[in-house]
Amino acid sequence: MEQNQETPSALERRIDIAVSLADIEKEVDDRLKRIARTVKMAGFRPGKVPMKIVAQTHGGQARGEAVGAAVEKAFGDKVRADSLRVAGYPQIQPKEAATEGTLEFTAVFEVYPEVVVGDLAGQKIERPVLTVGEAEVDKTIDVLRKQRTTFTAVDRAAAEGDRVVIDFTGRKDGEVFDGGQAQDFPFVIGAGSMLKEFEAAVAGLKAGDSKVFDMTFPEDYHAQHLAGQAVQFEVMVKAVEEAVLPTVDGDFAKALGVTDGDVSKLREEVKANLEREVKRRVQSRVKEQVMEALLAATPIEVPKALVQAESEQLANSARRDLEMRGLKTKDIPVEPAWFADQAVRRVKLGLIMAELVKANELHAKPEQVRALVEEMAQSYEDPSELMRWYYSEPERLAQAEAVVIEDNVVAWVSAKADTTDKDVAFDELMGNNAA
Repeated sequence: MEQNQETPSALERRIDIAVSLADIEKEVDDRLKRIARTVKMAGFRPGKVPMKIVAQTHGGQARGEAVGAAVEKAFGDKVRADSLRVAGYPQIQPKEAATEGTLEFTAVFEVYPEVVVGDLAGQKIERPVLTVGEAEVDKTIDVLRKQRTTFTAVDRAAAEGDRVVIDFTGRKDGEVFDGGQAQDFPFVIGAGSMLKEFEAAVAGLKAGDSKVFDMTFPEDYHAQHLAGQAVQFEVMVKAVEEAVLPTVDGDFAKALGVTDGDVSKLREEVKANLEREVKRRVQSRVKEQVMEALLAATPIEVPKALVQAESEQLANSARRDLEMRGLKTKDIPVEPAWFADQAVRRVKLGLIMAELVKANELHAKPEQVRALVEEMAQSYEDPSELMRWYYSEPERLAQAEAVVIEDNVVAWVSAKADTTDKDVAFDELMGNNAA
């Protein structure tokens, strides 16, 4: 058999494959003989069916398998001889004209790109620095208190931070609009759940007060039938309730899992949890910058086959997520094309990181994996239970290994790049998730 290779594009390859008809016929004959040993057919004992009948019944199958095996072998021999790394599956196309005594095919496929990680010295990375102290602990405990706010009725005008319970009716051009009516509706003034103009109209009212006021919805309001529309609301205040934060005492500590109610232990636990969360967020920010640095320093073309496979995987993940939320994907079709840009990025990073790991021995060491699992386990009531859970299944442990490899890559790139430390404010790093 003979193969000729062409290179029409950077990653696409074409190989012409010529398979000897004589070799095919011999393989077909061998396959039919193997089939004849066990084939069952009415009127004949097993293994005694005449070859002519076996050929008539199974000849097409045997020939198809023989041709497929011959082409697959020829293709495999060629890519191994040329040290080609095939990405995805080849498209095998028969050629119309063939040399006498042969079957000829063209295999079209893509190969993995050669990845040479670029110079990282010019890439800038800022590593956030934050030391958790008593002030950060106090802020977090305040958030925990606000999460456990209770409300008590008061006989005064509603103000910022109060919860009000109202009946309201909204009308547009004198008609009640869709979604414009509710009874016993609670909301906290200043919490942002209602439009500011609506909150301002209710502030200052006492229980039993009513008010009629005009209001215009914002142009970008989520309900399109109300966006930019002028309406009129009629509001009746049924209750005004003042926020009451729990005292930081033994009961509060017990409610947060400190069984003996020791407030100092609560503060220690909050600080330990904060330190773990700060470390995680710092790592996340540095990792994001490292990935951007790798992409900027190492421009590569990626095989379309890998991008398509990654797009399919992302689409399947999105479908599963929708189904877990109780939505039917047939009602919300999810197309792989939606994830093309994300898939390209993921494939590029996967190829670049694989090259880095291979070239610089950044594989996960057992002691690194164990240290990571132990660190994650510290936030559990029984750390040993999480340790057993991870080490009981190879697939779970593989997830931890993948995280370690990623951390190794981040550390390696950070050492090569222009990395500087930068102090960061607690609120800026933690955002709205200070707890």
